[in-house]
Amino acid sequence: MVVVTERSADVVVVGAGVAGLVAARDLARGGADVLVLEARDRVGGRLLNAELPGGAPVELGGQWVGPGQDRVLRLIGELGLRTHPTHADGEHIAEFGPSRSQYTGRIPRLNPLVLADIGQAQYRLDRIARRVAGTDPWRAPGAEALDARTFDTWLRGTVRTASGRAFFRLVTEAVFSAGPEDMSALWAAFYVGAAGGLDRLIDVVGGAQQDRVIGGTQCIALRLAEQLGDRVVLDAPVTDIEWQPPGAPGVRVTTRGGPTVRARRAVVAVPPPLAARIRFTPGLPGDRDQLVQRMPMGRVIKVNVAYEEPFWRRAGLSGQANSTHRALGTVFDNTPYAGTPDGDTPHGSAPGVLVGFLEGRHADAGSRMDPGERRARVIDDLAGYFGPRARRPLAYIERDWAEEEYSRGCYGAFAPPGTLTRFGPALRAPVGPLHWAGTETAAGWAGYIDGAAESGHRVAREILPGLA
Repeated sequence: MVVVTERSADVVVVGAGVAGLVAARDLARGGADVLVLEARDRVGGRLLNAELPGGAPVELGGQWVGPGQDRVLRLIGELGLRTHPTHADGEHIAEFGPSRSQYTGRIPRLNPLVLADIGQAQYRLDRIARRVAGTDPWRAPGAEALDARTFDTWLRGTVRTASGRAFFRLVTEAVFSAGPEDMSALWAAFYVGAAGGLDRLIDVVGGAQQDRVIGGTQCIALRLAEQLGDRVVLDAPVTDIEWQPPGAPGVRVTTRGGPTVRARRAVVAVPPPLAARIRFTPGLPGDRDQLVQRMPMGRVIKVNVAYEEPFWRRAGLSGQANSTHRALGTVFDNTPYAGTPDGDTPHGSAPGVLVGFLEGRHADAGSRMDPGERRARVIDDLAGYFGPRARRPLAYIERDWAEEEYSRGCYGAFAPPGTLTRFGPALRAPVGPLHWAGTETAAGWAGYIDGAAESGHRVAREILPGLA
């Protein structure tokens, strides 16, 4: 006989990623009795660490933080964690069409006409993004026109050269793990504006890839969960949420194999496609339901390849490589921190690591290969970038996030044309006792760890006054 445990709380949080854990911690600090329900057997959501040969940590999910991401940087400090810079010394590799260049700094060696074309298109995109940033994107001037077309359509009308268009496709796949034809131009502008401009999104030094968390980014979630203690319940996938309309607020949350929870409020802190799979009784308002039906996840297969040493550094290379024609279009040096979390003692057993990404259409194709064929394709691309030594790895660790039952993709969800202007107001607006968190709901750094933290703080501020 199955015994269903029933528990009660002021607030129940669905999802133990950064958004849900930050919300829960803020609520607990505000005096609320809070309970977090997590479907997986771990915390972290789209943050996940693994071990390399020798025991050093490496990230299988989200991993970078950078300037301007004040919420997550503050959180890292509060949790007693530290960061270290992404290795960027040496020459970077850029392959655009048939040409290959090695360069230092931010700008690859390209045809001056192509560089000028990219520059004018970026100027226009950043100008639109500034107009969209700081407000709800569906309220921005020109929102209807931007939302009526794909980002690809906007690029084709703005970028004049084939190489320039290839550059922006590569950037779109690297940032969104989707193609420019998949999302609306308004979503792309909102996302760029939420980060403070395109350079902030794509740069290492001074950009979103500048720093890594010592010990791996999942440590953020692990330390938050430690502070919450037994308020976090694992292996408890939520299947149903019963809620009452305003005037008789309250929720009853049912899990598969875990407790049933009665609470005054609920925070749903999972990606939009997963929120759409929860059965709500009564059904949610049409705008909210239509919104989550229209927000798919990006698709990425992240690959860490370990070597005895970071041999590319000896060749004067940074480990950073990009290509408009390879499946593995973006690569970074992902070698673990050379010290320990508590000091600077060398970690002698840490190997050199290159991390690369199959994104968007390349992830589609890669997921249909058998594992051996996919591995061979990745190693071929690494050898094409860095030479024959790349064919002799110590370890190969990959994660296809579309196969994750409780993620169904990465890095985040995005909005196709017509979504934001029709249903955008439902993205953050509470529905009775239901509140919505997750990085996709953030106004700043949407899609990043910082955006997840922002959303957790926001829902806690929404809820606490009503519990008094």
